[in-house]
Amino acid sequence: MNKRIEILLANYPQLEGCVPDILAVYERLREGYAAGHKLLLCGNGGSASDADHISGELLKGFQSKRPLTTEQRSMLGEALSANLQQSLPAIPLTAFNALSTAYTNDVAAEYIYAQLTLGLGVAGDMLLGISTSGNAQNVGHALKVAKGKGMVTLGLSGESGGAMKGLCDVCICVPSSETFRIQEYHLPIYHALCLMLEDHFYEGGKI
Repeated sequence: MNKRIEILLANYPQLEGCVPDILAVYERLREGYAAGHKLLLCGNGGSASDADHISGELLKGFQSKRPLTTEQRSMLGEALSANLQQSLPAIPLTAFNALSTAYTNDVAAEYIYAQLTLGLGVAGDMLLGISTSGNAQNVGHALKVAKGKGMVTLGLSGESGGAMKGLCDVCICVPSSETFRIQEYHLPIYHALCLMLEDHFYEGGKI
């Protein structure tokens, strides 16, 4: 078993039933990143914070310093290179304040993430929708657009998965129906995913 999964289960044995889906999400993220694609993320409230949090773990070093390659250092110079780290591209759709407020005013708030997915996503990219109920309309619209564009659709939700589950290639449904408990489970899961990706791509100098 992957060491990150072992640590996750040592701390959260309740998540054992989620392991197959966690590994399936990891495989799709690993394959997408290996092919040069990017990850889009969206959610509401605490899940919006989680989308931002995940992007922060992927866009810079988490437990690895991720030094630049020899080619990158040669191109950028040592002074700049010494202060930069390798990244896995991850875009939180929560971050586009000007577009979001304009779209809320001019069209409808529930379609903001769908519009951003349409504009930023390409076939092969990945969208991770986070919704504790699985029924967030704006997240669902984004997943529908992603599917239509040939993107990989992934989800983090509560035990039922809600309407979102049917829109995801893989949806991790944690064993709770209480919002705060679902959020507490989501954090160690996405930390494990980010660490597994970092282990794969950076510890062995693979990128």
